[in-house]
Amino acid sequence: MDITKIIATELNISETQVTKTINLIDDGNTIPFIARYRKEVTGNLSDEQLRNLDERLTYLRNLEERKNEVISSIESQGKMTEEIKEALEKALTLAEVEDIYRPFKQKKKTRASEAKRKGLEPLAINIKEQIDKTPLSKVAESFLNDEVLTVEDAIQGAKDIIAEEISDDPEYRKAIKKIYYKFGVLETSANKEEKSAYEMYYSFSEKISTIPSHRILAINRGEKEEFLKVKLVKPEDKILEIIQKNVLIKNSTREAELIDTIKDSYERLIEPSIDREIRADLTEKADTGAIKVFGKNAKELLLGAPLKGLTVLGFDPAYRTGCKLAVIDETGKVLDTGVVYPTEPQNDIEGSQKTLINLISKYNINMVAIGNGTASRESEEFVSDTLKIIKEKYNVDVYYTIVSEAGASVYSASKLATEEYPDLNVSLRGAISIARRLQDPLAEFVKIDPKAIGIGQYQHDVNQKELAESLNNVVEDAVNEVGVDLNTATPSLLSYVAGINSTIAKNIVKYREENGKFSNREELLNVPRLGKSAFEQCAGFIRIPDGDNPLEITAVHPESYEATNKLLKNIGYTSKDLLDKEKLSSIRTKLASIDIAKTSKELEVGELTLKDIIDELSKPGRDPRENMPKPILRKDVLKFEDLRDGQILTGTVRNITDFGCFVDVGVKHDGLVHISEMSDKYVKNPSDIVSIGDIVKVKVIGIDEERQKVKLSMKNI
Repeated sequence: MDITKIIATELNISETQVTKTINLIDDGNTIPFIARYRKEVTGNLSDEQLRNLDERLTYLRNLEERKNEVISSIESQGKMTEEIKEALEKALTLAEVEDIYRPFKQKKKTRASEAKRKGLEPLAINIKEQIDKTPLSKVAESFLNDEVLTVEDAIQGAKDIIAEEISDDPEYRKAIKKIYYKFGVLETSANKEEKSAYEMYYSFSEKISTIPSHRILAINRGEKEEFLKVKLVKPEDKILEIIQKNVLIKNSTREAELIDTIKDSYERLIEPSIDREIRADLTEKADTGAIKVFGKNAKELLLGAPLKGLTVLGFDPAYRTGCKLAVIDETGKVLDTGVVYPTEPQNDIEGSQKTLINLISKYNINMVAIGNGTASRESEEFVSDTLKIIKEKYNVDVYYTIVSEAGASVYSASKLATEEYPDLNVSLRGAISIARRLQDPLAEFVKIDPKAIGIGQYQHDVNQKELAESLNNVVEDAVNEVGVDLNTATPSLLSYVAGINSTIAKNIVKYREENGKFSNREELLNVPRLGKSAFEQCAGFIRIPDGDNPLEITAVHPESYEATNKLLKNIGYTSKDLLDKEKLSSIRTKLASIDIAKTSKELEVGELTLKDIIDELSKPGRDPRENMPKPILRKDVLKFEDLRDGQILTGTVRNITDFGCFVDVGVKHDGLVHISEMSDKYVKNPSDIVSIGDIVKVKVIGIDEERQKVKLSMKNI
């Protein structure tokens, strides 16, 4: 199996790109480092392409390893043939390899193994050969013994041996799976006659080949919760016909026995086994799809635009226990905390307003960040009314916005939160997290288990190991895309930087606390356990805003400092001039007119690297998240009763699934824009149209007052 060729074909890239990238991975380079600083080597493969390549490389290498184990096992049994070896070499999936290996596996005690032990294998051969005209009952008499007491027992034992051989045949299994995928239908019915979220599946069927991922995951959950019964319907006649065609010979003397054996083999052994395999395949594909959606959503959430330079009041809504408040300054430092009770059962509106107005006045608060959980809309109404009072009394505009509080409670009770705020009550930490998410979503969300972020679909139903790995990669890519301030970053944030693990991250923070701020990237080499290899991987993703070298507020890697300084000298400037706003304008103009091909040769750097250097010098210290949509800031609340059919609203995309997107328009529940209402054109994937955090215009097309839900459309607006 030529792994390089397979990957090149699958990813539609050259074999040279694959070979060079594999060498980089095998040398211990991280994906973010390869994507950013080895573009010439990979032919400018994106981080997504590199992740896919790395994933396929791991799978195919595991496949090769498994093939070798299987070959070794079959050879040790003395049963290897050229046909089996060739089939194994051609196999492209682990499932194919396991099907080929199936007849040679050491099995637990089965009806067939017992029949063989009783000496009935020659009788099975007699039946399979189909040429002996002697009545089978007569032949079977010679196999009677202390364990085989009757002719019927002997014949049944022989048929059991043949049934197992048929069920183990990889070619039959392959053909049967094709029939399942071509003609098979997944049917569901009610297991309980009661209302549930799965009512649409109480009498439901869809072709196996077309059923979408979100339905598979919903059906799996409904079955697990015992609301649904699930079965696969397939054309049994076609399947039996395929096996009979291959097993029966012309003028067979054992036709009746073999037809009966084939039916038994299918119903008792093949069907239950392949049903499980098909369900597992469907779930695996659904998992992969859901994990991709979740990863894409998570990255967009992590790369949400930060609102810098604001003093923020975090407002964590609740009923009985009160709404928790936390005031943080523009650096994220906690200035004050408190609890108010404007909601049920206390309804202390007056006292709560007094507390809120005092905090806003005392700390000159610009913004209130309200968590979107329990009592969110009641809290929003209270905050909105309070801000109106402030406007009337002091003529000051204070805004609020709704912030996802997913995972805030998980973070609040975590070891990390305890270390950060040892003297604060667990409940108050949630309000701090909500406020800081508005200021810097990335820095705050990395503190939370990615599974608790609460976006995507059925994240608790999918393969948890694969989900964790995928989300870890997503967070790593997001952190490295933005860069990390070495002098303010927490261990949580640093641990996602390429080349830095959690131990090194803690060592960096400890070194910083003991020795003061880092003044240059080179100092990282003084940190325990951070060697030259780790430094090479991480250096370009580290930022030092007030350090010795202005290049260190950019993503220019230390390996390119010499070339970068030469480039600046060629246009009449130095790196210090990057900090001068007046000179920066002129630097940009001169950089824009550079002959890339010529300068690349002069500086002895690749053209792609040179382009990246020019981009960085043109916008030193720029945060790539600045281009992302800013949160919608509100001063007033929209009540559900205010909604009207045909009304045009502006909202924020909060979540994306296979079947559409959910948009926060300011009422209690996010409204659904079904995939069919996202565009006048056919939409294959909602992510092609919107991203998490997008600000979109929507039209109200359906209001469910009983369930307080709203249907929205993005068409013809």
